[in-house]
Amino acid sequence: MLDFPRWKVVSILVLIAALMTLAIPSFFPESQTKQWGWIPHPRINLGLDLAGGSYLLLEADTNDLANSRLDSMKGQIAAEMKRGNPKIEIGDISSEGGKLSFFVRDVTQVDAARERLLPITGSGVGLTGKRVWDISVVDGSRFVVAPTQAGLNQAVSTAMDAATDVIRRRIDKLGTREPTIVRQGDSRIVVQVPGLQDPTALKKLLGETAKLEFKMVDDTVLTPDQIKSGITPLGTQLLPYVEGGGTILVKRPAILTGEQLVSASQGFKQEDNRPIVNFTFDSQGGKKFARITQEYTGKRFAVVLDGKVISAPTINTPILGGSGYIEGNFTVQSAADLAIQLNSGALPVALKVIEERTVGPELGADSIHAGITASAIAVVLVIAFMFVTYGRFGIYANYAVVINVVVIMGVLALLNGTLTLPGIAGFVLTIGTAVDANVLINERIREEQRRGRTVIQSVELGYKEASRTIFEANVTHAISAVIMLLLGSGPVKGFAVVLLIGIVTSVFTAVVFTRMLVVLWVRRTRPTHLNI
Repeated sequence: MLDFPRWKVVSILVLIAALMTLAIPSFFPESQTKQWGWIPHPRINLGLDLAGGSYLLLEADTNDLANSRLDSMKGQIAAEMKRGNPKIEIGDISSEGGKLSFFVRDVTQVDAARERLLPITGSGVGLTGKRVWDISVVDGSRFVVAPTQAGLNQAVSTAMDAATDVIRRRIDKLGTREPTIVRQGDSRIVVQVPGLQDPTALKKLLGETAKLEFKMVDDTVLTPDQIKSGITPLGTQLLPYVEGGGTILVKRPAILTGEQLVSASQGFKQEDNRPIVNFTFDSQGGKKFARITQEYTGKRFAVVLDGKVISAPTINTPILGGSGYIEGNFTVQSAADLAIQLNSGALPVALKVIEERTVGPELGADSIHAGITASAIAVVLVIAFMFVTYGRFGIYANYAVVINVVVIMGVLALLNGTLTLPGIAGFVLTIGTAVDANVLINERIREEQRRGRTVIQSVELGYKEASRTIFEANVTHAISAVIMLLLGSGPVKGFAVVLLIGIVTSVFTAVVFTRMLVVLWVRRTRPTHLNI
C-alpha cells in the first residue's frame, strides 16, 4: 500500500497540472487569447445553441439530377454508337417523359446496338441485381432507355454524399470551428455553423453549384425574334450574360471545365486593381488550355458559372502557363466566395434552402449562465455531502471532484471539442457521479475497519476490492456513451463526448489521485485508527 514511488507521484501531478493548464484559455474571451502570440491557447468551442449562429436545411433538387443524368446518358449513347467499327447510324435522340428514345437506321444493327448499350446503362444497383437503366426495343428498331427508380435512388445517395463533402470543404474555408453538417433522410442536409450570424452569405456560398465551364463564343448574329424565342443555330445556346446584361450566344460543348482546376484564389487586376479570381489548372488541363488559346487566338471565349456567363474576354495571346484569371463585376467578397467554391469543387446536385434560422448569442449566454449555476450548485452540494459523511477522506474526494471538472475542460480544449447545451447536461451529470468511486472505496474501507483490519490493510483492501466494481460499472457506462456517439447526431453526440471524457477523468482522479493523497498522508502520520 505504501509502495508509491516518487516518480509516480510526480507523473500524476505533472499530468493533472498540464491538463488543468489547457483549460485556462477557455476562461478568457477569445479576443484576448488571440493576443497571446506564440503561447498555445487551445480552447473549448461553443456549439450553435450556446454561441449562436446559422442553421440551414438544404434539400436536393432530384428533378434536376434526373435531367442531368438524361443529358449525360444522351451524350454517352451518341458517343458509343459512333465508336468501333462499324459505326451504328442512329436518328436524333429525344428525351420525353424522363426517357430517351432513338431509331437505329439499319435494323440489322439492332442487336449490336443493344450490346453497346448494356455496359453504359449499368448491370445492377449494389447487390440488388436491379438495373440502373432499362432498355427496351419498340417496333423493331426504336430503343427506349429509361432510368429505374433503384438507379435514381443510388444516384441521389451518391450525389448527397458528395454534396455533403463539398459543403464541408466550403465551410472549412471560412475558418469557422466545429460546424455540424449531416444528412437528414434521403435528400436533405442539415448545416449548423456556430458563431456565423449572416445566413444570407452562408446561403449564397452553399447554394451555388459552382459548375465552371469554358465555352467558345459564337459570333453568329441573331435576329430579335430568334433571341426572344430562344431558337439558335444547331450546336449553340443562349446564356444570360451577367457582365454585359442580356444574353450571349455560345457553342454548347465545353472546351474545358472546372474539374481540371487545382487552385483558385481572390486577387486584384494589375491595370485597374479590380477584384479577380486567379486559377491554376493541373498539368493535363494546362496543356489543353494552352492548345485552345493558341488555336483560338483573337476569338472570344465565355467563362460560364452555373449556366451564366460571368465574362467573355478575347484571347489576345496564347496562355501557356496553365493559369489565368476570371474577371467580372466582382467585389472582394464575391471574388473570395467564388474562389472558395471553385477550390471545394462543384456540387453534384442543386440544393435549395427550405428552412433557415439564426440563433442569437443572447440565448446561448442564458444557457451558459444556467449551466454554470447548475454546475456550481452540484459541486457545492457534492463537496458538502462528502465532507460531512467521510471527513478527511471526503476532503480528498472533493479535491478529485474539483480537479476532475477542470481536467474535463482541459481535455475538451485539447481535442478542440465543442460544448453544447446537452454537453453541459453531461458535465453536470459527470460531477454528480464523479464521487461514486470514492463512495464505494470509502464504504469498503469502513467495512474492513469493522472487521478489525489495521489502517494499512483497510486502505489497501478498500482500494483493491472496490476498484473491480468501479471499473466494471464504468465500462458499462462507457459502452452506452460510445453507442450514443456512434449512432447519435448533433446534441446527442455532444452529450456523449462530455460523458466519455468525464468517465475516464473521474475514474483517474477518484481512484489514482485520491489513492496517492491517502498514501502520502498515511506514510507521513502513521495513524492507528481511521475516522471515516
